[in-house]
Amino acid sequence: MFIHNFKYSLKTLFRNKMLIFWTFAFPIILGTMFNLAFSNIANSEKFDIIDIAIVKNDDFENNEAYKTVFEQLSDKSNKNQMFNTKYVSEDEAKKLLENDEIVGYMKLDGDAPKVTFVKNGTNQTIFKYVVEEVAQKSNMISNLVENEMKNNVKIEAENISENQIDTEEIIKKAYEIAQKDDVKLKNISNKNLDYMMIEFYTLIAMTCLYGGILGMVAVNQNLANMTNQGKRVSVSPIKKAKLLISSLLAGYIAQLVGLTLLFIYTVFVLKVDYGNNVGLIILLSMVGSFAGLSMGVAVASVIKASDNAKSGILISITMLGCFFSGMMGVTMKYVIDKNVPIINKLNPANMITDGFYSLYYYDTLDRYYFNIISLLIFAFILIVISFFSLRRQKYDSI
Repeated sequence: MFIHNFKYSLKTLFRNKMLIFWTFAFPIILGTMFNLAFSNIANSEKFDIIDIAIVKNDDFENNEAYKTVFEQLSDKSNKNQMFNTKYVSEDEAKKLLENDEIVGYMKLDGDAPKVTFVKNGTNQTIFKYVVEEVAQKSNMISNLVENEMKNNVKIEAENISENQIDTEEIIKKAYEIAQKDDVKLKNISNKNLDYMMIEFYTLIAMTCLYGGILGMVAVNQNLANMTNQGKRVSVSPIKKAKLLISSLLAGYIAQLVGLTLLFIYTVFVLKVDYGNNVGLIILLSMVGSFAGLSMGVAVASVIKASDNAKSGILISITMLGCFFSGMMGVTMKYVIDKNVPIINKLNPANMITDGFYSLYYYDTLDRYYFNIISLLIFAFILIVISFFSLRRQKYDSI
């Protein structure tokens, strides 16, 4: 009976045109609209290579940190080239700045950098930021080297002179220390991360939660006050739990089919790059789909209303959750997280979206698994509520 009802429920779901639209077609249509609307935003916001000058004096020639950084950022073979750097005298740098051929120039006085501009702007701010970052990291490394040298001198002062200390090894160790996570110099975010990816993350979250419609239909089909099939089920000697579970399993399978189609479409047609953690992405999507299914079961079980009213409530909850997680505006997620964090802590759409973020922003999976566990707890609570609600339902007549 379980297999028979599973097949019957699956056929019924795939023949329901309204369900097919909301769970299969609508996410693909919305993804296409996102792609058309946002595909050129990232390119339009990229800044051009910035023309700068550096005063080539003895202080700069003797400072490996500044030389290395600006050589790398000015390398034309680097696809992430930031600067077009001219190494000139101070007088030439002033002339270039007066003629508006550069946005500014830097001069090293000892280890202290001085940046000169004639006006303010985005490019000037970027140049100043890079110089300040190099100065900060150089000072930190110098302090690490100095402390390490002091320790070595203190330990071995009686046996060796300062000139005998392996300074190259000390510097190497200082760089290794500086690269540790607690110093926060390492960029661990994925190179393909685009802030507009939030739209596609929330699209996946919406698709997962829209699967709740399938769960709601599965429950309604077994309720005597909702469908004729429910009336027959209520008076039949068949175990209701077995029928309900087989119906929900059919809904979950249908939901995963829709999600798979969305992934195939966005990856191969829209060329969306979800990164290398394919297995973890699939796991999060499956757990998110289960949470969406449980939400549909809860709405169908707890709310006493017509089928259309329940659908409207479920869609409204889903879209509100997606709105708070950033679907209608990428800044909304950060506004909610900053001002009313409890909302997104309880928002399943945000749990799914945040789980995707964690795969790109962090080099550990702690936050990812936190969102997985949160979704499972969310689903478990709703299923328990639905179970007790269904057990209490009785009918005077059918």
